[in-house]
Amino acid sequence: MAKRDYYEILGVAKNASEADLKKAYRRLAMKYHPDRNPEESALEQFKEAKEAYEILTDPDKRSAYDRFGHAAVDGSAGGGPGGFHGDVGDIFGDIFGDIFGGGRRSQQRQRGSDLRLAMELDLEEAVQGVTREIKVPTLGACKTCNGSGARDGKKETCATCGGVGQVRMQQGIFSVQQTCPACHGQGQRISNPCGTCHGQGRVRETRTLSVKIPAGVDNGDRIRLAGEGEAGANGAGTGDLYVEVRVRGHRIFARDGDDLHCEVPVTFTLAALGGELEIPTLGGQVKLKIPAETQTGRMFRLKGKGVKSVRSHKQGDLICRIVLETPVKLSRRQKELLQEFENDYKGDDTEHNPRGESWLSSVREFFERMTS
Repeated sequence: MAKRDYYEILGVAKNASEADLKKAYRRLAMKYHPDRNPEESALEQFKEAKEAYEILTDPDKRSAYDRFGHAAVDGSAGGGPGGFHGDVGDIFGDIFGDIFGGGRRSQQRQRGSDLRLAMELDLEEAVQGVTREIKVPTLGACKTCNGSGARDGKKETCATCGGVGQVRMQQGIFSVQQTCPACHGQGQRISNPCGTCHGQGRVRETRTLSVKIPAGVDNGDRIRLAGEGEAGANGAGTGDLYVEVRVRGHRIFARDGDDLHCEVPVTFTLAALGGELEIPTLGGQVKLKIPAETQTGRMFRLKGKGVKSVRSHKQGDLICRIVLETPVKLSRRQKELLQEFENDYKGDDTEHNPRGESWLSSVREFFERMTS
C-alpha cells in the first residue's frame, strides 16, 4: 500500500513552519495516542503522524523528502520499517512537556525571589518626596565563594542527568520527565562545597539601602529597586525589591487622587456677615474670602493647592468645606444677646431662614398626606 504524503498526514502546507508542524502533530497526538484512544486504528494513525513529524522537523530529511519523496527517507523515521519503539515517548514528552513536567529545554537557573517592603510616610513626605534609609533582611551572594557555592569555585557536570537538569522515566510507550533528584535541576554538582554557605551560594544578611521616594506618591504606590531582592542559588540572578507606600492619616487634610480636602469650622458671625479666614495648605497659609450668608457645607476650591501628580505632574486643588460651629459655654450676657437677636427677627423666618422654612413646609405636607 502506497504511503500517504507527509504534509497531507499532518494537514499542513508544504511551506509550513516548524511551529505549524508542531501544532499539527500536537493535535493529532492528542487525538490518536494509544493512552488516549483505545481503538485499534488509532495506534497506526499515531505512528503515521509521528513518522511524518520526525521527517519534516529534520531539515536534511525534509529537504530530501521534498526532492525525492518517500524513497529518500524510508527507514529513517521511528515509525518506518524499524517499528514503533521507545523514542516515541521522547517525542511525545517534548510536545506535551507542560503536562508531564517540562519538555526538552535547556536548564536555566532560577533567579532569586523578589522582596516586598512597606514604608509608612506622613502626608507631607508623600506629597513633597523624601529620601529614606531602610534595612532589608535578605539572602545575599556568599562573599567567600562569590555565590558559586563551591569552595574552589569549580562545579562538575551531574552524572545522573548529564547536565540537562532533568531525567526521563520510560514506562512502555509513555514517558515522564522530572527534575533530576541528584542536582535538583541545576545540571551541575559541587564536590567541594563552600564552608560559609554550605554549597548554597548565598547567606542571610541585612542590607541598608537609600530609597528616594518621588514627590506625589499615593497610598499603595510601589517603587521597584531592580536587583535588590534575594540572590539566586548557586550564582543565579538577583530578584527585585518592591517598596510599597503607606500614607498615614492626617489631622487636617484627606487626599482624593491629586486633590486635598479639609473641613473649615467658622463662627456664626463670620458665616452671616462674611470676612476672611486663614487656611492652611501644604505650601503655607492662604486667605480664604467667606461671603456673607455662607451656609454650612458650602465648598470652596483653591486651585493648585493640592498634590502634584507623580505621573502627569498636574497640580491638584484644595477643596474646603465650610462647617458652621455652634458656640458653646456661653456666658449669661451672651445668652441674653442671642435671645434678643432671636426675638428681633422671629416673625421673619421666611426671609431670614429660607431653608428652615422650606423644610418645615415639607414636614407639614408630609404629615397632611399621612393623615388624609
